[in-house]
Amino acid sequence: MSVIHRPVLVAASVACLAATLVWGRAAVRLERAWRRIQDDGNPVAAELAKSAYQRELHNTLVYAMATIAFGLSTLTNSPLIDLGFLLLAVPIGMTLRYSRRFLQDARMLEERAGLERRAEEVLEQEKLAPKRWAARLAPEDIPEFEGYEIGRVYEAGTGLMAGDFYDVFLVGPNRLAAVIGDVSGHGIEPSITAFQVKYLLRVFLRQYRDPAQAFEELNRQMWSAQRVEEFVSLFVGVFDQTAHTLRFASAGHPPAWFWHDGEVRSLRATGPLLTIDPNADYRSREVELEDGDLLLLYTDGLAEARSGEQLFGEDRIAGTLRRDPGAGAAVLCKSLLTAARDFATTPMTDDVAIMAIRKT
Repeated sequence: MSVIHRPVLVAASVACLAATLVWGRAAVRLERAWRRIQDDGNPVAAELAKSAYQRELHNTLVYAMATIAFGLSTLTNSPLIDLGFLLLAVPIGMTLRYSRRFLQDARMLEERAGLERRAEEVLEQEKLAPKRWAARLAPEDIPEFEGYEIGRVYEAGTGLMAGDFYDVFLVGPNRLAAVIGDVSGHGIEPSITAFQVKYLLRVFLRQYRDPAQAFEELNRQMWSAQRVEEFVSLFVGVFDQTAHTLRFASAGHPPAWFWHDGEVRSLRATGPLLTIDPNADYRSREVELEDGDLLLLYTDGLAEARSGEQLFGEDRIAGTLRRDPGAGAAVLCKSLLTAARDFATTPMTDDVAIMAIRKT
């Protein structure tokens, strides 16, 4: 054996020994994991763990045989030592024998990984769905309306879908509609109803100048759709730039608060909740607007924030407006939500929508 040849064989033998130890330790750990999973009673996972253990054991055997073969080759020049390399035939035979099973296990692992990846994607979509739906019920982008400042905040509750909504849109060249509403119940059906109400109202408010007429038509349409178990509270205010007026109607919605001439007054319901009676009568009212006047709208999730047996309530909402009537519309909305959170001793689980519109 040449001087150069022997060091190469020694190095190869040492390297194979190190690999044997690494693969051997991995095989021991996988064998323990396989036993634990088997005891847990999960046959599919146990079979996959067993296959992984057998592959590690196979690799350990390959490197162990190679270590012996290279080690013996460093000790003698006899041609018989070549027989040591025949030991490698054992793991090679095992590879050929179990190759189909290893490939099947590999495909199973790949399929399992694919299923887990798709399951993660479904879960991610389920998490995103309420946020995307809420974005449709409470849009971030609203039209600019000269001479008016608009603020709003929206916080979906803990349910999968939201039932509160707001909307701001033009109903004429100089007229802007501000809408806020709430559909009773929780889950997908009230959320779909809220979506329908919002967009039907866009149609009817462009068709009728009077919000009360739009309510009556909307009520008939919703009743004919047999939404008898879902009640809708709704407030609509139409701002007229030319006449400097606010014309409003409220279908059983919590009272809006109106800051005017140094006082806070409530704008209460002008008709019942929608879908209770197909022939319900609604009325509109109109108030004149001056610079600095502000309309504050909200859904009941704000007023029903709870501290023990006490509710945040309408009076605290009005008090917040009364203490700082000159606050920006957006600042007022955020301050109200913060005040309700600070007041509540339990999480606010209901949806909350708040909107403020000020004539500047």
